[in-house]
Amino acid sequence: MSWQSFIQNQIAQRKQASIWRQRQCIDSANGRSLFLAGKEFLNFSSNDYLGLAHHPQVVAAWQRGADEYGVGSGGSGHITGFTKAHDKLEQALADWLGYPKALLFISGFAANHAVITALMTANDRILADKLSHASIMEASIHSGAQLRRFQHNNPLSLNKLLQKPVVGKTLVITEGVFSMDGDSAPLQQLQEIARNQQAWLMVDDAHGVGVTGEQGRGSCFASGIKPEILVVTFGKAFGLSGAAVLCDEPTADFFVQSARHLIYSTSMPPAQAVALLAAVEQIKQADELRADLNQHIEYFRKNAEFSGMRLANSKTAIQPLIVGENQASQQLANFLRRKNIWVQAIRPPTVPPGSARLRITLSAAHQRQDIDQLLEALHDFIAQS
Repeated sequence: MSWQSFIQNQIAQRKQASIWRQRQCIDSANGRSLFLAGKEFLNFSSNDYLGLAHHPQVVAAWQRGADEYGVGSGGSGHITGFTKAHDKLEQALADWLGYPKALLFISGFAANHAVITALMTANDRILADKLSHASIMEASIHSGAQLRRFQHNNPLSLNKLLQKPVVGKTLVITEGVFSMDGDSAPLQQLQEIARNQQAWLMVDDAHGVGVTGEQGRGSCFASGIKPEILVVTFGKAFGLSGAAVLCDEPTADFFVQSARHLIYSTSMPPAQAVALLAAVEQIKQADELRADLNQHIEYFRKNAEFSGMRLANSKTAIQPLIVGENQASQQLANFLRRKNIWVQAIRPPTVPPGSARLRITLSAAHQRQDIDQLLEALHDFIAQS
């Protein structure tokens, strides 16, 4: 088969299966609204859970950082890319989340990949929740370690796998809040089982930190646990981008020597680190925003009963509406688009076949009338179907 035939066949297969993805070039967006071609849409696809992406103090901090440091870091953190701004942010994150050390990464995908591939070898074993993020799965395969997946949020399934012998180390991996289902992991049970078998626990809390726990410290703090490795990302409640890995000092020293994404990637701009430090301070003080978000979640779930569709069992800002078939999910998303409501259809391979959905995300920036408008539009679609 020629290269041209291969590409054309792959494209045709995706279009035929209704899983063809397209990027949409928008004008701008925030936690509540999205603007495209002069039109305003209610935005229910953003991960900006607290509405901090446009917070004036966070924006002003980035501008101050750019004035002081410029707009780029100029290199890896091992060369010229580690500044006082990065150091202050790492210390603030470690203090806030209760760890000796924090290390900054350019993205959550990079952080997961760097940690897993640095820690694990061919003699080791990774036990990951079946619905773990693609970055975790890809890194686990790339590491060369034995990979086994335990049943989603099922401690008994994990315990059964842990009973099997292994030559090397075992790393248990889960998410705090799962990005496509919105449900939360039973972290206390998972940690207890892991420690009973001398395994380490790694938690990716991308969708939990900032919105759960005292001062928004996340799922692990709310569950009263402290995993050996905690990954937090800044593209959700922080309203920015990037990630950090929290751990003890010897492990951090090891990552500085061995984590390839840390060593070979250009570090985040110092101005971004200044903005993130401002975002941390806003998150600490955001009890009212978290209360607003929780009220929105409760209100939406109380009024979201739709014939032929199922709302996932989620108490978080992620409220998946399971439609089932790929084409039907896209039809619903297009219908909402005509109603000036922006919700993306999520289809395989991101989610399992037969579970295509609208991934509805709520933000503290939304107003009650916005949620009413969404609910009314969903009911209109069902009425006309």
